Amino acid sequence: MPPEVRSAASRPSAVDPQLHHRRTEATLTVRGRDGEPLAGAEVTVAQLRHRFLFGCIGFDLVPLANGEDEAVPGSVFGGAAAPAQAAALADRWLEVFNAATLPFYWSEFEPVRGRPETARLRRAAEWFTERGVVVKGHPLAWHTLAPDWLLDSTDAEVEAALRARIRRDVTDMAGVVDTWDAINEVVIMPVFDRYDNALSRLARRLGRVGTVRLAFEEARAANPSATLLLNDFDMSSAYEHLVEDCLEAGVQIDALGLQSHMHQGWWGEERTLEVLERFARFGLPLHLTESTLLSGELMPPEVEDLNDWQVDEWPSTPEGEARQADELVRHHRTLLSHPAVEAATYWGITDAGAWLGAPVGLLRADGTPKPSYDALRDLVRGEWWLPPTTLRTDDAGRVPVTGFLGDYSVTGPDGSATVALDQAGPVDVEVRLS
Repeated sequence: MPPEVRSAASRPSAVDPQLHHRRTEATLTVRGRDGEPLAGAEVTVAQLRHRFLFGCIGFDLVPLANGEDEAVPGSVFGGAAAPAQAAALADRWLEVFNAATLPFYWSEFEPVRGRPETARLRRAAEWFTERGVVVKGHPLAWHTLAPDWLLDSTDAEVEAALRARIRRDVTDMAGVVDTWDAINEVVIMPVFDRYDNALSRLARRLGRVGTVRLAFEEARAANPSATLLLNDFDMSSAYEHLVEDCLEAGVQIDALGLQSHMHQGWWGEERTLEVLERFARFGLPLHLTESTLLSGELMPPEVEDLNDWQVDEWPSTPEGEARQADELVRHHRTLLSHPAVEAATYWGITDAGAWLGAPVGLLRADGTPKPSYDALRDLVRGEWWLPPTTLRTDDAGRVPVTGFLGDYSVTGPDGSATVALDQAGPVDVEVRLS
């Protein structure tokens, strides 16, 4: 079906007042190849991508990107799937998301010292970037999944190995992975005592701020243009104090990562906004880095560490799926209502291989979509998306475009152009077709 033709006067201009900071009200002056305004011409405008980062982990697609029929045994780098199933999963993934998180857990990425999975992860990152997806690496430093081959090292040797690891991997991935969780869960890192690991030992010696400084300085030196996040699950004042201390010490943090694994129930609008406000006061962009919502039985509220909850089976239920869909939409509306939030990453598109075996995916383990998948897709590529729409320019070659911030294509009678509409509110933009 051809796109609808509308005159400038007939274009709807209503803007959701809660999301005005996410929308552009652009007046495009469309010029032809000769530089003259195209008066009274039909031009088709279509959104290509969102500026807001709607993210999901890309672990499951690493084997597909590498042309593998199966995942690496025992690896977190993606579940085994037949090629046809993996291709279908990729199609559903790309239909909704424009930002991928790839796994750089040190013990999995470099199970044998000196033999990192660099080529495999870089191919996966390239697969995403070729499809217009922004890729983030997670994480460069974390006490959990630190390699066992570090355990017999001295603190000085651990520090040297961590510095070398960060420099190597950020350098090797530059150009395809330019966003990193530079360090993960530092609040608990020096007091973590569930099992021995070299990074907790190092953090006790360097202190939290010193450990953060190490990760950020090494990553920044390796790729000065990288976006580096401090990421944590601890939303208490302890994380606020860590951020304060790091900023006062001169650590250059590009964005704050806030985890929101909601296995015990959705936070709700009030708590979510309260958390966002507390961390927005630092003036840094906020990334919701690890969000999950269940489509089955909720974990009991008395469980303090989510890792302690063990069940043989954790099924998705019809009632839970309806709840998950409703909460996922409300959660994203709440996040986008706050101007500090730049990204929201969902932690798992499918139940297959989900963390803790929980039914958090937007697809069931067999690949069929839950209501939550359709609901999020309808937001991202429906309500918050401008489909190909044909408009008629006025006598000065102008045409109004109202839509979510992002990249747009403009096609006219003698060419096309891509334009970034990244300024909220009214803006005048020149577009020259070629």
